[in-house]
Amino acid sequence: MNLSIVIPLLNEQESLPELHQWIVKVMNNNNYTYEILFIDDGSSDESWKIIEEISSKNPNVKGIRFMRNFGKSQALHAGFARAKGDVVITMDADLQDSPEEIPELFRMITQDNYDLVSGWKKKRYDNAVTKNLPSKLFNWAARKTSGVYLNDFNCGLKAYNNIVIKNIEVSGEMHRYIPVLAKNAGFNKIGEKVVQHQARKYGESKFGMDRFINGFLDLITIWFLSKYGKRPMHFFGAAGVLMFVIGFISTGFIILLKLIKLYSGFKTILVTENPLFYIALTAMIIGSQLFLAGFLGEIILRTKNNEERYKISKEVNL
Repeated sequence: MNLSIVIPLLNEQESLPELHQWIVKVMNNNNYTYEILFIDDGSSDESWKIIEEISSKNPNVKGIRFMRNFGKSQALHAGFARAKGDVVITMDADLQDSPEEIPELFRMITQDNYDLVSGWKKKRYDNAVTKNLPSKLFNWAARKTSGVYLNDFNCGLKAYNNIVIKNIEVSGEMHRYIPVLAKNAGFNKIGEKVVQHQARKYGESKFGMDRFINGFLDLITIWFLSKYGKRPMHFFGAAGVLMFVIGFISTGFIILLKLIKLYSGFKTILVTENPLFYIALTAMIIGSQLFLAGFLGEIILRTKNNEERYKISKEVNL
């Protein structure tokens, strides 16, 4: 099979029929063998009913419905697990991603041998203040932190070699950083393609300030995980030992200074009246806690990951 098109969605009943027809037209024009996987992330509208109707008419359309809203990362994870195509395309269901971009993305993966190609919506039709400006700031920070030099991490339109999506795990809210996850997994040929951005035709944007803030928090998380995710003791242990040594040396200095003054006959104060004593004590306590955090991190790595996974209520054609 040439292509698997994975489409996570939430309350997109108006756009689904039009999106399906558009994709099928592109597939037929290029003689691709394909499957379309709609991942309904707990929609409260008629999205699932429409997916069932489309699937009954087109056997290439498959659907997964979550029991509730688990998030885009979990939706992509479910789609990736079931994708069978040589090339996997992800796109949003709101018609802002154009299926006309698929043939060139497919060519870049199959002929130019890219592991991953990310779309870049260079010209956008979003609000410049509430979305464009924060997005540019976020992408700049992501480039500097991750070392993956893409202009648009948030673009939902991406193409992957199948082996890539089978060797990465998308969890939490890490869907924005799939290129970083791919790089960390050893897939270094990551490209970018300028794609057309369509103005929203139906519904409302799911973007909010909470997603912007969470994006930066996730960026810090993935930076830490990429450097110390498999060796937390190297970070927490080193910081803990450093803090403990600073506190220990400071305590020794306080005691030595008091002994020298006593031996020389100078007037001295109680150790507990010296402000440096409390700084040293705090440093030793923090150092012990950091070391313990690193130790616990190592233990957690050796236990089963108990993160909550998506729960599927229904499937069609799978």
